Amino acid sequence: MTTSIVVGYTATETGSDALALGVRLARATRRHLHVLIVLPGHGDTSAAEPVRESPIQGQARQWLDEAEGMIPADVAHTAHVRVHDSFAEGLVLAGEQLDAALIVVGAANGATIGLHRMGSVAQALLHSSPIPVALAPAGFARSADVQAPTSRITAAIGNRPGADALLEAAVALSAATGATLRLVSLVAFDVPRGFDPQAIRLVSAAHGDDVLARAETELPQGVRAELERAPGDTVEEAVARLTWLPGELILVGSSRLAQPRRLFLGSTAAKMLDVIPVPMIVVPRTRLDDSADSGS
Repeated sequence: MTTSIVVGYTATETGSDALALGVRLARATRRHLHVLIVLPGHGDTSAAEPVRESPIQGQARQWLDEAEGMIPADVAHTAHVRVHDSFAEGLVLAGEQLDAALIVVGAANGATIGLHRMGSVAQALLHSSPIPVALAPAGFARSADVQAPTSRITAAIGNRPGADALLEAAVALSAATGATLRLVSLVAFDVPRGFDPQAIRLVSAAHGDDVLARAETELPQGVRAELERAPGDTVEEAVARLTWLPGELILVGSSRLAQPRRLFLGSTAAKMLDVIPVPMIVVPRTRLDDSADSGS
């Protein structure tokens, strides 16, 4: 059972954004929070804690002490310094050891406040991680109330391979947080150009109704699901027209090019990143056996 959330931390605004999102997710799902700094070096394949502490490791410990001071007392957490030649791979290895449900990272330096911009660590994770990755938009730590409840979970659902895993993850997160699940149909954008628009609308409507019915069956009593069909000629246009609530999250799936149980950020999700102002969680195309556990 996945029992924790791993935050890739740096003593920067990017790290603060990731930490703020990690705190919110850990509180909402009642999971243990692990805050990691991964230092460059030739750690072993387990990305273990360093045996002897160097001056830079001592500095990292100080940064983690400061980070822990930003974590509310009611969020159980542990801070770690790991050594690995790849920050992203160090996070994945730690996530596997710590039974992580999510790995959380922030936007790259220079990102527009409120939006996403992938740095090298996020890009590496989004093209290889076996664990879902949560991306915090720039400025999240300054704009978000980490103690506020999760208001709504949005899932961008199409009909390509991986849609079932995405729906399962979205239902599980809504069940764990008690937040309303909003299903946004992207079926119209999965159909090659040239098909009859009326036929596409009919297929999209039928698919959306089917997915909504499945979600309503699987959600616990008291947790609501709703369907929204985003209008627009492109994914960016459709997503840009959506309204967002404070405390909302969006889940998207991996590309059909992804290897089983691995992430691969597809072109649709990449386009959505440019216009989405809320945290995004990217889910592997096929789920791990326990990925739907609520963590409670």
